Amino acid sequence: MRIFLTGASGYIGSAVCEALVRAGHEITALMRPSAKTRRLQAQGVKILVGDLSSVESYIDHADGFDAYVLTAFDDSPRGQALDKLTIETLRDRAWRSSRTALIYTSGIWILGAGHEPLDETAPVNPPALMAFRPAHEQLVLDANGGGLRAIVVRPGIVYGGSTGIVSEMLRDADNGIMRVIGSGENHWPLIYDRDLADLFVKLVAHQDASGIFHATDEGDERVLDLVKAMSRHVEFVPEVRYMPIAEARTKLGPVADALMLDQVVRSPRAREIGWTPTLKSVARNVPRLLEEWRNGR
Repeated sequence: MRIFLTGASGYIGSAVCEALVRAGHEITALMRPSAKTRRLQAQGVKILVGDLSSVESYIDHADGFDAYVLTAFDDSPRGQALDKLTIETLRDRAWRSSRTALIYTSGIWILGAGHEPLDETAPVNPPALMAFRPAHEQLVLDANGGGLRAIVVRPGIVYGGSTGIVSEMLRDADNGIMRVIGSGENHWPLIYDRDLADLFVKLVAHQDASGIFHATDEGDERVLDLVKAMSRHVEFVPEVRYMPIAEARTKLGPVADALMLDQVVRSPRAREIGWTPTLKSVARNVPRLLEEWRNGR
């Protein structure tokens, strides 16, 4: 299949791109002029030089794809506006194709806190950081029908490789000081980057798939579980500093409230299409994840 991909150089997008290429799909990746493309080109990815902020830079090359996969997010004050613009632009291009899929990457934080397991039918209650996401998800979902499969993927906190929240924790453990917001008793829904990428591959190929899909390993791990496991696998036991939420908000802004969420999340719709995570725990795979982080995968 011919796939138009945004965010191919990002944390999630690079894993998704690699998995789609491995599955035999032909990828056109929208990349900024300043982006490093050598690795993608070596994988056989076609590079379209452009920018999400400039629709004119890519719109004439965005027709006729079998799937449009949106993993990019501009982490700047204009990020939310660009996200909406990208959805609307590529949704309109997808409508012009006879049969295609529009896959949008959201996030599990949109659900808010939930002590009972939350599946894809759960109502959303986003923290301030994610307040824009429900409307953007709905823009995608409302496009479903008439040959267009509209899909929203909500990953848990992604782990694996050398970047991301969990890799930052591994770095801190290795450096001897780990910081925990609040008590650390809150649960984080998690997902290995390669398992998340595999879900995208399955969604592209599954001709009946549409709607919302969660992507979590269902390990139900607390932040403290991760801290304790990481502490056992570094040379020196790190000091753990507990940061009051007020201090965290001062230092991290709205990200602090997202990281404090206590969430138990399930992914039944993803499992219904044959998706099963290969890694189901961060705590039980710390040696492997440490090696990935140190090797800079």
